[in-house]
Amino acid sequence: MSSSYLFASILTLQIFLSSSFFQAAAENSRLFREYIGAEGKNVTFTDVPINPAVDFHFILSFTIDYTSSSPPRPTNGDFGAYWDTENLSPSQVSYVKAHHPNVKVAMSLAGDTVNDHRVFFEPASINSWVRNAISSITRIVKEFDLDGIDIDYEHFSADPDTFAECIGRLLYYLKQNEIVSFTSIAPYEDDSVQPHYLALWRKYGHLIDYVNFQFYAYKKGTTVSEFMRYFEIQSANYYGGKILVSFGTDGSGGLSPKNGFFRACSMLRDQGKLHGIFIWSADDSKEANFPYETQSQDFLTSMI
Repeated sequence: MSSSYLFASILTLQIFLSSSFFQAAAENSRLFREYIGAEGKNVTFTDVPINPAVDFHFILSFTIDYTSSSPPRPTNGDFGAYWDTENLSPSQVSYVKAHHPNVKVAMSLAGDTVNDHRVFFEPASINSWVRNAISSITRIVKEFDLDGIDIDYEHFSADPDTFAECIGRLLYYLKQNEIVSFTSIAPYEDDSVQPHYLALWRKYGHLIDYVNFQFYAYKKGTTVSEFMRYFEIQSANYYGGKILVSFGTDGSGGLSPKNGFFRACSMLRDQGKLHGIFIWSADDSKEANFPYETQSQDFLTSMI
């Protein structure tokens, strides 16, 4: 067999496998997710409109491995619940899940700040951080009867490989022992952030069910065509992953519902690439009575 023929055969096989992979991954979904509880605005689960025809995930924001002192100090993986636990308590988690069978509740790790100080990923060592994280997160999951976990570290004092090992081992344990049933990550386009999540994805992407990509971290006034290009870039970065589209109701950047977000969703739906929608955040939406939560869920149910 000539080398040119062999090369052509290998290339044909690669194209076929790639095409088959994307055909398998190309799948619209009625998944709607919303972060809740980070801003102390007394928002409750029952405030938020819940369409029974969508798969609805509340994401409690945040659980943080820092002390509550001033200034806060890192605790090497010993997480505590920093969301509004008065309004989003274990009993209220039980209530919303009992009254809405389509609702699941997750919690998100870290976020941006605690008490106006940045939250850094700052492990003393891989083994000690993982050991502490497994213990504290398992305790919180059981206390609140949670279904999933989301990773939203945005500041780092450790290299990407250390982050990948710590988070990857944590996700492996939580899934292997059926402590959670789904996982997600929440990266965004930034040279100090994205390399950490890409390192995690390369090694442990098979453990991650959803990519809550923060498209609202792009510039304000993003156009539909720019948004579609960003989506393709991130789909290539997180190859084979379920990339959820997103916007913020806090006046942040990206493509807003007023400027064509749902038009972009229609385009992705027609391509079989609309894996779900998530919003940051219920706290910011409360004052306006959640119009975009209703619109997003109505859009997703229109795909039935």
